[in-house]
Amino acid sequence: MTSVGERLVQELANRGIEVVFGIPGVHTVELYRGLAGSPIRHVTSRHEQGAGFMADGYARALGSSKSGSESASAADGPRPGVAFVITGPGVTNILTAMAQARAEGSPMLVISSVNQSTSLGRGLGFLHELPNQHALVSTVALASYQVRSGDDLLPAIAEAFDQFAQGRAGPVHIEVPMDVLGLPFVSVGTPPPRYIPRISFDLAAVVAQLERAQAPLILAGGGAKRCNVTLKALAERLDAPVILTINARGLMHDHPLTVPASPSLDSVRELIAASDCVLALGTELGQTDYDLNCDLGTPLMAGLIRIDICPDQLARHPAALKICGQVETALPALIAALGQRVKNCNGTVRATAARTAAWHEIGPDMRLQGTLLATLRETFPTAIFVGDSTQPVYAGNLYYDHDRPGGWFNSASGFGTLGFAIPAAIGAALAQPDTRVICLIGDGGAQFTLPELMVAVDEALPVLFLVWNNAGYGEINSAMLAAGVAVVGCNPTPPMFSYLAKACGMPFAKCAMTIQSFAAALSDLAHGSGPAMIEIDMEDAE
Repeated sequence: MTSVGERLVQELANRGIEVVFGIPGVHTVELYRGLAGSPIRHVTSRHEQGAGFMADGYARALGSSKSGSESASAADGPRPGVAFVITGPGVTNILTAMAQARAEGSPMLVISSVNQSTSLGRGLGFLHELPNQHALVSTVALASYQVRSGDDLLPAIAEAFDQFAQGRAGPVHIEVPMDVLGLPFVSVGTPPPRYIPRISFDLAAVVAQLERAQAPLILAGGGAKRCNVTLKALAERLDAPVILTINARGLMHDHPLTVPASPSLDSVRELIAASDCVLALGTELGQTDYDLNCDLGTPLMAGLIRIDICPDQLARHPAALKICGQVETALPALIAALGQRVKNCNGTVRATAARTAAWHEIGPDMRLQGTLLATLRETFPTAIFVGDSTQPVYAGNLYYDHDRPGGWFNSASGFGTLGFAIPAAIGAALAQPDTRVICLIGDGGAQFTLPELMVAVDEALPVLFLVWNNAGYGEINSAMLAAGVAVVGCNPTPPMFSYLAKACGMPFAKCAMTIQSFAAALSDLAHGSGPAMIEIDMEDAE
């Protein structure tokens, strides 16, 4: 007879899950019983935090396409990355990754064991025991479900997947006691009906406001990343510049209406201030995009219209009109209602001026990093760039035009944890096996998750690990100096990355931080099919 653990694996496979990340333990043996005979591939991380970041990167890359097609069914919602962890330390280790996923709206399903159901909450001192694991995870996850019997399993899975379909995505947790995992699966209940998202809004009011506008503007966030075609059609219909937040980079690549620059920059804020109608699509108007230095606040936006899937996000900022629903559902209806007449609002001139001013504003150091990113993009067209909190990522978040919707994402845009990029790049490569993945990380952040490099080796993944080495935490060092604080703790000695790459059995190159040296190193490693590493010496620059 099928056990609860085996049925859980079957349900994941039935819902299209192809990969799970995790580390097996004595507390999850029964969960793993069903994996060997299933179509699901198990990828063994070296730490549960790594498993969580891999699941996050996997989920984000699943939502990435070269064209940004809106072909996915809205009713299906985004597919989550899935991680299996043990009770206790396995759960606490993955919490940071879950918090990162929540900050970014990345769909993640964490399935854990928990101690025997008869011991929960009694403090009996069992191995890996937490006082209340379910309550702990509930503070980070969108929802946490506890399966106490076979009857609870199917409703818990159905509700977990409905979380991904009906609102802003994030981490969801299911825990199953060890004794329940091995029980025969017997269920008399049926899961609730699947949620099918619908959208209803006052089209006439939205159209009227957009038609009256003389200087309309579009803000595109991560919620619009699957809308490349319809976003372009709407922007051209309105003749409106499109400012891309960090998670929207890659939309409308190289289009004359695109402004791939941070709304925190003065030049971009000036473009917003000069607009008389702002249409915000799938952007939470968060601090890392709109007020990076935490000193100016969110820009004032005239005639603000917001479309967002999350009612809580919509409630946080005043707007003239608010539409709660998926952007990919709303845009076709809006375009149809606007009709065929194309407005003339000087959009290309306004966008060009903002791009030029923004590129100048970021300064020479960031412009050098941006030029390195452009060199990387030209060497590896339509690659997925996965970043950590490091200099080239900061530069790209300020100004960079990627060539693939959903193909630029990093930890610096939300929760800001270090060590994200290595495992997340591995997850992205598993989600898009025919795509080159570029990992952008600093020497400090790399040391958080270095063991996960061996996962890329085990799986023979085409990930190029680029390590910017300034022998420390450069950003924190600068912040301390700027604040008049003596620099302490910012100079951890980095490993010798050449020997590290050799120990992992991957090709290695080292280069100066110049365009010529960087391009040569990329050329040397461009044609390999497995993982490789390039160290960029930040002390050796132009």
